Amino acid sequence: VGLVSEHFSQAPQKLSSYSWYGSIRLFHFRVPPDTVLLRWLLHVSWSSGTPCTDVEITVHFLHGAPPVVNPLGTSFPNNTIQQPSFQVRALLSSMLLDNTSVNVSHPAPGDWFVAAHLPPSSQKIEVRGFAPTCAYVFQPDMLVMRAMEVSILEPDVPLPQTLLSHPNYLKIFVPEYTQELLLELQGCVSSGSLGCPVRLTVGGATLPSNFQKVLTCTDPTLSCRLLLPSPPWGRWLQVTAESLAGPQVSVAFIAQAALTACRPWSMTFQRLLRNSPNQSHDTSVGQLSPGPAHQGLGRSSGVGSGAFCLLSFPVMREDIDTVSVRFQPMDGISVLVRSDAPSLLRLRLDTGMDSGGSLTITLRVNKTEVSGDTLVVACVNAASAFLSFNTSLNCTTAFFQGYPLSLRASSPVANLIIPYPETSSWYLSLQLLCPESPGVCEQAMVHVETVLYLVPCLNDCGPYGQCLLLRRYSYLYAGCSCKAGWRGWSCTDNSTAQTVAQQKVAALLLTLSNLMFLVPIMLSVQRAFLVEASVYFYTMFFSTFYHACDQPGEAVLCILSYDTLQYCDFLGSGVSTWVTILCMARLKTVLKHVLFLLGTLVIAMSLQLDRRGIWNMMGPCLFAFMIMAFMWVQRCRHRHQCYPTSWQRWAFCLLPGISMASMGVAIYTSMMTSDNYYYTHSIWHILLAGSAAFLLPPREEQTEPWTCSQKFPCHYQICKNNQDELYTVT
Repeated sequence: VGLVSEHFSQAPQKLSSYSWYGSIRLFHFRVPPDTVLLRWLLHVSWSSGTPCTDVEITVHFLHGAPPVVNPLGTSFPNNTIQQPSFQVRALLSSMLLDNTSVNVSHPAPGDWFVAAHLPPSSQKIEVRGFAPTCAYVFQPDMLVMRAMEVSILEPDVPLPQTLLSHPNYLKIFVPEYTQELLLELQGCVSSGSLGCPVRLTVGGATLPSNFQKVLTCTDPTLSCRLLLPSPPWGRWLQVTAESLAGPQVSVAFIAQAALTACRPWSMTFQRLLRNSPNQSHDTSVGQLSPGPAHQGLGRSSGVGSGAFCLLSFPVMREDIDTVSVRFQPMDGISVLVRSDAPSLLRLRLDTGMDSGGSLTITLRVNKTEVSGDTLVVACVNAASAFLSFNTSLNCTTAFFQGYPLSLRASSPVANLIIPYPETSSWYLSLQLLCPESPGVCEQAMVHVETVLYLVPCLNDCGPYGQCLLLRRYSYLYAGCSCKAGWRGWSCTDNSTAQTVAQQKVAALLLTLSNLMFLVPIMLSVQRAFLVEASVYFYTMFFSTFYHACDQPGEAVLCILSYDTLQYCDFLGSGVSTWVTILCMARLKTVLKHVLFLLGTLVIAMSLQLDRRGIWNMMGPCLFAFMIMAFMWVQRCRHRHQCYPTSWQRWAFCLLPGISMASMGVAIYTSMMTSDNYYYTHSIWHILLAGSAAFLLPPREEQTEPWTCSQKFPCHYQICKNNQDELYTVT
């Protein structure tokens, strides 16, 4: 009754094994306001014709920002907050039999993110197209039930309510700088019981942490109250009233809300009223007094009483780049902190595009200003500010667990890193405390230096990582892709990292192994195969410098762009195989060079289409092998003996060359992993060059006897040599 359903879905995505954050598949939904029930339907299928192996699929859910996942168990940088997410793990077989669903009652409205991935892979380097692969496809659907009849609860205005079998839905708007919200039920009367069987659920549910407040009223004579400190500012707060009596029992009550406001004292605004733009902006105790109307700082009161309970410092938001923002107080970088009222800074991260980076907060204080037991405490909260420093230091507001910081003489610097902050306004509140001698802090003031940034990646992922900007439709978020065995959210986990010596050895192996191509180059020059020698030199040159540029860390040398070097390396490898096989076919010189050029153009085109597709290179090479086989069969048929005719060439050239080529293909397609890549790929270089040296045919003899037919007109005749090559001579 009074509910309407809506259905939302997004295009399916192919799942990947987790190796870094870019491996996950992210889905971004928006839950509409007044939603009372949210249901996720998780659909999984495979796209290949053959059945896939039964793997475990992990799905994460989080409100406000993408979930921070860590399947590899890597370490995070110091002072980094890892926000937990709700996750569901299920085998593919169980998800295929019955669609997995997740239900959330009274969800928080706004952004919700769903992330899915497969278990971490075995680090094996798969060659695309060589073997059939199984594609796991994941698609979530979101079903919501929205309340169409929602009563608005105004502050200090009683609202009569009657409950039957269905719950009543209310909402109240919480203005900014609300210090407390008091909800009260009065005059509760039940038609079928003596008590007050009413349950109030306040706030929206967020997974996995649920900060919803539940108030159960049982005594009809006593008022039922719920006090919420620092409720979310500038938002509608959902309230659900449910009857705990039977279906035929009616319950009547009066709901009432009272707000306690906290008036901010704007530092910059008051100085602008008194000072001209050319005057200095020094902050002193005298400037804090607004005159006769000022009733003191640090005491909360109702609206219109004239008291101030916090110091508000306006903050300038400067957008630098995508997911890159700098926050700075209008007066500079320092904030005045007192003991009688908290100082407040508001960081606006509510554009919908700010949750894809990392919020970094750095606070510094002069040691001379916090001597003895004096300390500065700070809290970082979303949606509303923590203001109760005098009673508690846990930084907990009504629906959010904040993050505490402290500054003292022994630790004058405090840092906080929040990956993927929730889409909301964030608040940094600070206050000066003297636990052992409170009288010392009454007239004391401390200037705290603030460095506030939203960055795509912390420290740009360091020297062993690359910060990559990822996209899901119009939503952008960033992640670190690590190298050289470094892992972690910001590539700071060195548990499996390579040392500098290991990096240099790997670079030398991958580059110097290409010098093996000097052997086929010299043999080609000696046997007058100059085109083949040029191709081998091209391959050696670009393979050497590509792998010199492909190294992480310190052992890096790039003479051209990485993409150009990679393309030239792949092109050289394919063309080297192409010209070697055609050279073995013993074609006529003109035909051979034409095929050299055509094959090179085809390989260049295929690499542009799919650089890592195995059949784009194997196709031309198999075609060259067919040409070679055809020519050899033709020679065997004309000579009535096996070609090549020499058993020494079979035993000492062809068989070793074919064996080396087969071993190289086996290593390249099935044995390479991320851990042994430096060794196996170096062996691949040696085997590729060695097979080319063994398979190159001997130099063509010019003294071979000729067999000529009768003369034709104009003194021409047809001749052929022992290689069955036809020539027209005079």
